Amino acid sequence: MGAGGVGSAVVPIAARRDFFEHIVVADSKQDRAAAAAAKAGDARFSAIQLDASDRAAVVAALREHRCDVLFNAVDPRFTMPLFEAALEAGTHYLDMAMSLSRPHPRAPYELTGVKLGDEQFAKDAEWRAGGKLALVGMGVEPGLADVFARYAADHLFESIEELGVRDGSNLVVEGYDFAPTFSIWTTIEECLNPPVVWEDGRWRTTEPFSEPEVFDFPEGIGPVECVNVEHEEVLLVPRWIDAKRVTFKYGLGEEFIGVLKTLHKLGLDGTDKVRVGKEEVAPRDVVAASLPDPATLGERMRGKTCAGTWVKGTGKDGRPREVYLYHVVDNAWSMREYGAQAVVWQTAIHPVVALELVARGVWRGEGVLGPEAFDAVPFLDLLTEYGSPWGLREQTASRAA
Repeated sequence: MGAGGVGSAVVPIAARRDFFEHIVVADSKQDRAAAAAAKAGDARFSAIQLDASDRAAVVAALREHRCDVLFNAVDPRFTMPLFEAALEAGTHYLDMAMSLSRPHPRAPYELTGVKLGDEQFAKDAEWRAGGKLALVGMGVEPGLADVFARYAADHLFESIEELGVRDGSNLVVEGYDFAPTFSIWTTIEECLNPPVVWEDGRWRTTEPFSEPEVFDFPEGIGPVECVNVEHEEVLLVPRWIDAKRVTFKYGLGEEFIGVLKTLHKLGLDGTDKVRVGKEEVAPRDVVAASLPDPATLGERMRGKTCAGTWVKGTGKDGRPREVYLYHVVDNAWSMREYGAQAVVWQTAIHPVVALELVARGVWRGEGVLGPEAFDAVPFLDLLTEYGSPWGLREQTASRAA
């Protein structure tokens, strides 16, 4: 469901594999779904028009096309309708962004309110009763970052003091003063909400863009200032992995942060509709419509993007250890090989790998589960087989407050 940047990037990735019989690409715009399906030139893909917010229509489509799994590749506003539709239809489910949070009404920068994924985990028993798997948070971040966390806990560390997802790039989009390389709707949501930190056995919140640090990213990207951002990994990792502290920090850059703060001050990050003349529109939708589609920016982009998980603790040998497990994608390579810009391609490949593991019975489970619930090794091995290897760097003086 969804034929935007990530959804359309899924098609050429999956087309090179043989684990599925057929993929139906669904989108609210028939022409966009058809264009995405046609990218592969493969009869195993077809396209339909479908409204992600129409639960009954989604259930009907899942049954009509005899789908085994619903892969949610739309923004998180539609997570719950799709999640519940898959549950009703009796299919497996996979998403890359979990159900939305709601800040604490009185102390938003101290206490959590409704956390990311709470609505989904509340239905775990229903999914178990139906004998189906809802694999949530299975993109790159969340997703691969959580797989890295599982791998570190199982194979590299005896105990973990801190585990932090660190995301940064040196990407440049030529010809635009401001052009986000990922969905601005989702970016606003995660960057302006109170970030969540796991510390000493509980979740707490802090102010947006807090605790800045400089992180030195590998493969020529170099030092990037990263700040706290609300993200699913902090809500997923502690459910399966014992770590004293878990954080997510994103390399946004001073200019990007300034734009987001301005949008917030003007109320342009809002999702409640306001009347403009005879029309009612959500300010955030106007912002999104005013910016270029990230999927179309590949030809103007240059540089690399890096997603990874930094872990500090006691190694298997009993000695202090600090590592960074990472995945880097060069935009020139992803455009040449797949016709997709680096950020959306990096997000798209990991759910395809996960779907193959589920299809082949390597990853098995029932209920609402995150990537941490599964063995990381088959995933990382298959990712390498897909031609997109990951890396591990022993850390020294790569971080600076």
